[in-house]
Amino acid sequence: MEKRVGIVGAGSSGLIACKHLMQRGFDPIIFEAKGRIGGIWTKTIESTKLQTPKDAYQFSDFPWPESVTEEFPNHDQVLQYIESYAKHFGVVERVRFNNKVLGLEFVGAREEDQLSWGLWGGNGEAFGSKGRWDITVEDTNFGSTEVHQVEFVVLCIGRFGDVPKLPLLPQNNGPQVFKGEVMHAKDYSELSSSEAAYAVRGKRVAVVGFQKSALDIAAECARVNGKQIPCNVILREPHWNVPHYLPWGVHLAYLYCTRFSELLVHKPQEGFLLSLLATLLSPVRWGISKFAESYLRWKLPLKKYGMVPNHSFLLQISSCQLSTLPPDFYDKVEEGSILLKQAPKWGFCKEGLILNDKSEPLDMDLVILATGYDGDQKLKGIFQSPTFQKYIMRSETNTLPLYREIIHPRIPQLAVIGYSESLSNLFTSEMRSQWLCHFLDGGFRLPSIKEMEDDLKKWEAYMKSYAGKYYWRSCIGVLHIWYNDQLCKDMGYNPKRKKGWYDELFSPYGVMDYCKL
Repeated sequence: MEKRVGIVGAGSSGLIACKHLMQRGFDPIIFEAKGRIGGIWTKTIESTKLQTPKDAYQFSDFPWPESVTEEFPNHDQVLQYIESYAKHFGVVERVRFNNKVLGLEFVGAREEDQLSWGLWGGNGEAFGSKGRWDITVEDTNFGSTEVHQVEFVVLCIGRFGDVPKLPLLPQNNGPQVFKGEVMHAKDYSELSSSEAAYAVRGKRVAVVGFQKSALDIAAECARVNGKQIPCNVILREPHWNVPHYLPWGVHLAYLYCTRFSELLVHKPQEGFLLSLLATLLSPVRWGISKFAESYLRWKLPLKKYGMVPNHSFLLQISSCQLSTLPPDFYDKVEEGSILLKQAPKWGFCKEGLILNDKSEPLDMDLVILATGYDGDQKLKGIFQSPTFQKYIMRSETNTLPLYREIIHPRIPQLAVIGYSESLSNLFTSEMRSQWLCHFLDGGFRLPSIKEMEDDLKKWEAYMKSYAGKYYWRSCIGVLHIWYNDQLCKDMGYNPKRKKGWYDELFSPYGVMDYCKL
């Protein structure tokens, strides 16, 4: 059987997967809807910078150029870095640009037969003899469609971008009743710097949301209009956002990215002793969270503006929702060019917005919805089979069911890379790609479907315990070493990558620790 691999998406995850597949002797092809590689970095808000320090966001075999000296490079520098990586390893030649994947269909094995399988794909191996994937692709330049046949599919479509997540509002409080303009952060991010400034200049603007896009848009708006026409930021609840990664001079990596820090947390499939140790060390876990919170309370005027979150810093970082503030964000709040307004309930009216069911409207000309993206719908929509659509969707009470955050136990010959989150998605995508390539090359077999589903339940319980209501983000942020240990063991590598017990226990783990797998 041929081992043709189709990759959907030429963002960083797709490029990494392709590079490792090529090194393993496979002949992958990437289908990219846009005319450029880079994923979400091809169109982003002008002032956006990298969310993690560049040392944590780098390819293990392609370091940042010496010319990039900033700790948090801007979006142009990130895009150039990703493009250089792809060119260096010959990945660009594998990309079919302006090829939008319309749907995936698994053929050659009946769904009723698949239900009887005890092993993934019928045999627990990457290339079963039961079927193949048909990938329907549209050439967006000419409008023509073509069906490509492959034995394995790698979905690298990401959680962010493409499909805006819009708030569910009653019809009489929806955007249709507003006489002004409404746009999503996606639309704003596609504007050039001059176009974005023109879009907000002289207008009464409200930005709905309080994650990274909302913060960047509000800061840009404030720089354009100043305190004469302040930008209103509407948020349901405050979050712990950081000005940098050094609370009280201690890098967050030493607090949350070491083996010792992971001893403080209950882990999936841990034994009795580890569970007991995590329980006994819970005061230390609480103390580290309060340590970070105390710095942010001191550094930022959170109490003054009613912006102290009700949840812990641990929950924030465990749900991968930690955002870095624009450098002058709270300066703009202090001067009055940004107004923070908490509104658990809000809706549109003819004049603008109604907050917390108050009768007095907030008059607006433009409302920008920085309310995120519906990655679940994007993932579901790529499958033609209603059964696979049902499988891949998380419910209101479940996480996305991916074994090792890569493989769905009941969808054969397909992997998902770059969907679930970590504190450094580039690093995690590289680890997952290496795991996948070992699997595709026959390095190991998957356990039974039942064993994989039991493992999923344990990881879900962990996420619900530490990420709270944000468990659906499938974040492995504060257990990335434990997670990588599982991948290393599957591949047959020693998961302990440091020299000496002290470094092994107390030094942060990063991408370079796994560069020689």
